[in-house]
Amino acid sequence: MNPFRALGAVLRSIRAGWLLAREGVFAAVDPAVAPPEARPALALARLVAKRNPGPGALSRAITKLGPSYVKLGQFLATRADIVGPAVMRDLEALQDRMPPFPRAEAAAVIEAAFGKSLDAIFVAFGEPVAAASIAQVHRARVREADGSERDVAVKVLRPGVMRRFRRDFADMYARAQLAERFLPEARRLKPVEVVDTLARSVKIETDFRLEAAAASEFAENVRNDPDFRVPLVDWDRTAQQVLTTDWIDAIALTDDAAIAAAGIDRKGLARTVIQSFLRHALRDGFFHADMHQGNLFVDREGRLIAVDFGIMGRLDLKQRTFLAEILYGFIVRDYERVAIAHFEAGYVPRSHAVADFAQAIRAIGEPIHSRTADQISMAKLLTLLFEITALFDMKTRTELVMLQKTMVVVEGVARRLDPRLDMWTTAEPVVRGWIEQRLGPRGKIEDVGRGLAALGRALADGPQLLERIERLAERAEAAPAPAPERQGGARWRTLALWAIALALVWMALT
Repeated sequence: MNPFRALGAVLRSIRAGWLLAREGVFAAVDPAVAPPEARPALALARLVAKRNPGPGALSRAITKLGPSYVKLGQFLATRADIVGPAVMRDLEALQDRMPPFPRAEAAAVIEAAFGKSLDAIFVAFGEPVAAASIAQVHRARVREADGSERDVAVKVLRPGVMRRFRRDFADMYARAQLAERFLPEARRLKPVEVVDTLARSVKIETDFRLEAAAASEFAENVRNDPDFRVPLVDWDRTAQQVLTTDWIDAIALTDDAAIAAAGIDRKGLARTVIQSFLRHALRDGFFHADMHQGNLFVDREGRLIAVDFGIMGRLDLKQRTFLAEILYGFIVRDYERVAIAHFEAGYVPRSHAVADFAQAIRAIGEPIHSRTADQISMAKLLTLLFEITALFDMKTRTELVMLQKTMVVVEGVARRLDPRLDMWTTAEPVVRGWIEQRLGPRGKIEDVGRGLAALGRALADGPQLLERIERLAERAEAAPAPAPERQGGARWRTLALWAIALALVWMALT
């Protein structure tokens, strides 16, 4: 590394350590459980810490460190298995809000992205209306080919943010590598893997063409939903650093006074929040994974509107079936069904007994049925479920952790709208309906259709596969061998190749 860059990394690391220590982040660390070489640093951190830092010290310090650390904190807030429940709750308080950058800088980004003047792209382009760590949003106006005009939302990448991310991630990699090398206790937390995952996530999140594609797919999925909609993408005015969508004329879910003034049914809206999320996760296998109230609006007709599609989650059919089975199993108190779903999905090793696992799940499920509806939390239940499954050697599943985190957020939004919301009664129609469709006659017909399609593809590829096998056999026969063995050896090679071919065809069919 360049010596000046190395010096800069050291100085930035010292600054990060100072901010964390000053906010009292290390005050709760017990020196007795820390490695001996870290104890002097902990003692120094206690000396410089504020006297009464109060709650939220970690989230405050991370916010001061800048956008890269905010993203790291938000990512770690989804990984209770790494940071623990207490730290996760602190990190959940992180707000992805930053001061806006000047309109002139946004205009320069847009003009560079399209190679045109701002006036050639927009009829009007206003001041920023929202700003986050990666981008900010402006209200603008465009003219259509027929001469009509409409309002749009323009999301512009923050200038210099990628350079800042690259620099900070390089520092994080260096610290993570040092931790793995010199702190054996840190290795199980896989700090290098955490930084690597975060870096990939940010790389995707900062290419607005990918966000536009996610928004477009999401809009297609929900186009027939009467109570949920998504703004449409303006592809002609979208590039890597610029995303343009329809302007949403609606009320933010954070604006309680406006919701009350519009006469919107808060209880009905809370049900829509829960049922829409479950419908997207189960029906489509594609859900908004950052569904906090800052990204949600409601229009005058009471329809829920989502924005900001930089973080999305996917579930394949097996994962969706697993989710539906465990939720429905808890609803009807069929704990053996929940246990079997874990085993069938391959999440729990077969070395454990289904009955033992069902017993552990009963310890989670039974207490919820003795509580009132407003005391029952699906998100809390999933958290407890993952804690139990850890005892049965269930490995961490990234897609399920993201699902759990999103459910925590969605449930929080719904509870804020209706504190006495019955989560299970609200979820039951969506979950039961999907199970009936998936496991009923229609689902079986769809399974047969998928099987026939796979068979058709296998048969279509058959001639090419056999042709390749035949060529291999010819080469094998032509290969030199001692005279007495040539004929027999070639025959055995040919038989072996045909056996491999038949095995491949069988695997393709099955």
